[in-house]
Amino acid sequence: MHITINHVIAISMFAFLAVTSTVSHAQRGRGPGDSRLAGDVELEKGPLAANEFESNALAVLEDIAANQAYRNVPQHDGRLLRIMTRSADAKHVVELGSSTGYSGIWFGLALKQTGGKLTTYEIDKERAAIARANFQRAGVDDVITLVEGDAHEAVTKLEGTIDIIFLDADKEGYVDYLNKLLPKLRPGGLVLAHNINPRMADPNYMTAITTDPNLETVVRGGMSITMKKE
Repeated sequence: MHITINHVIAISMFAFLAVTSTVSHAQRGRGPGDSRLAGDVELEKGPLAANEFESNALAVLEDIAANQAYRNVPQHDGRLLRIMTRSADAKHVVELGSSTGYSGIWFGLALKQTGGKLTTYEIDKERAAIARANFQRAGVDDVITLVEGDAHEAVTKLEGTIDIIFLDADKEGYVDYLNKLLPKLRPGGLVLAHNINPRMADPNYMTAITTDPNLETVVRGGMSITMKKE
C-alpha cells in the first residue's frame, strides 16, 4: 500500500488529538465508569483540608487511589459518602465491602465529627490487612471496626440501630444484606448501593428497593440512594 506524506500527517494528527482528549478528560476528573454529567465534573473542585488531620487523611486517600490496585469507589463517591454521613449526624454506619479502606476513610472523616462509628466487612484477608493499615495511617482507626469474613453470616450478630448502610460487595448478595439489615435501620436512615447501573445492578435488588412502599429510592451517578420512611 502506497502511503503519502499527507497520510502520515493525518495519522499523526489523529494520534495527537486522541492523546490530548484523553489527558483533558482525566484532568476534568472523569474516568472509566464515571456517569456524572460533564458539567457537574467541570464545576466540581478537589477536596480541601481544613486542618492537619484532614490534610493527612486526604494524602492517604490519594496514595490509596494511586498505588493500591484494588476496586474502590471513585473520589466523588467517597466525598458524597462523607457529606451524607456528616449531614445525617450518623452514629453507626455499616459498610459491606471494605476493600483497602478507601471509602471507610471517607466515612471516618465524617464520623470523627459526629462521634459515631463504622462497622465494615471484608471477606478477603489481604485486603482486610491493607485496610486496617490505611485506617491507622489516616487516623480514623479509632472509629472503625473491621470484621473479616463472610458478611452474610456476620451481620446477623450486629446489635443496635444503624443510620446508614453502604453496599459495595457481591452484587448478587445485596438483597440478602438488605433483608438482614433493613430492620435495624432507623426511620429516615439510608441504604446506599454502589455500581447501580444497567450493566451491573442486580434486578432483584432493584425490585426490592423500588417496589416497597416504605422505601424511597433515587439513582444518581451509579449509586442508589434509598431512604427508609418508617
